[in-house]
Amino acid sequence: MDFKEEQIERYSRQIILPELGGKGQKKLLDSKVLIIGAGGLGSPCSMYLAAAGVGKIGIVDSDIVDLSNLQRQILHSTGDIKRDKVQSSFETLKRINPDVDVVPIKLRIDSKNILDVIDGYDVVVDGSDNFPTKFLINDACIMKNKPLSIAGILRFMGQVLTVVPRRSVCYRCVFEKPPEPGAIPSCQEAGVIGAVGGIVGLIQATEVIKLLLGIGKLIDGIMIVETLGMTIRKIKVDHNKSCPICGDNPTITTLEDYELVCRG
Repeated sequence: MDFKEEQIERYSRQIILPELGGKGQKKLLDSKVLIIGAGGLGSPCSMYLAAAGVGKIGIVDSDIVDLSNLQRQILHSTGDIKRDKVQSSFETLKRINPDVDVVPIKLRIDSKNILDVIDGYDVVVDGSDNFPTKFLINDACIMKNKPLSIAGILRFMGQVLTVVPRRSVCYRCVFEKPPEPGAIPSCQEAGVIGAVGGIVGLIQATEVIKLLLGIGKLIDGIMIVETLGMTIRKIKVDHNKSCPICGDNPTITTLEDYELVCRG
């Protein structure tokens, strides 16, 4: 592939990086990333991946834009209220970079459709807002051998986990099963600072770029960002040989839909 003159200028600050170069930029342009959730995490992550020149970005979301979203979900603006999130996401990302093939997927993922949805993508990004969906995404990616960036935010804190099947811990290695209904407050109940979504979403975007290019060192375990004290720490997590999805003798062989315990 020969770069167009406009592409050389657009991506020049990346191409001059010795870890990336022209070959790395071509890899990004040929890459396909699926982002599940066009909210506080999916917004910054998708915007920076589009700006970086990831060739195809799928955006999965079934909701419409609400006024309460706009404090953190920067893919959308006031004029998008009551519109489909995937449509406003499509328009925003195409404005950032017309080169990118943006695929809006208005869908609530479940155990019956997720394997088909993630098929054909190189990396999956979890930007969901509830534990049942995170466990479903984790399990599906393990089954399909898809690298995954999974994250969550609440109040002033966020956490990020990078999952590379057969090589790293997975979400179930850390949290074996979803919490009981009502055990964990949602963002709607406990609140969240929008900028935390930006910080964590950009960490996800950086991890995705490293995954696509095969460069650098990925997060080993869980990265926890706490912004009131402005600390970032990593917790090392060993692979759980008894993990029900990625352990030595997996007991989860089919996908399951769990009860939704928190939204927002």
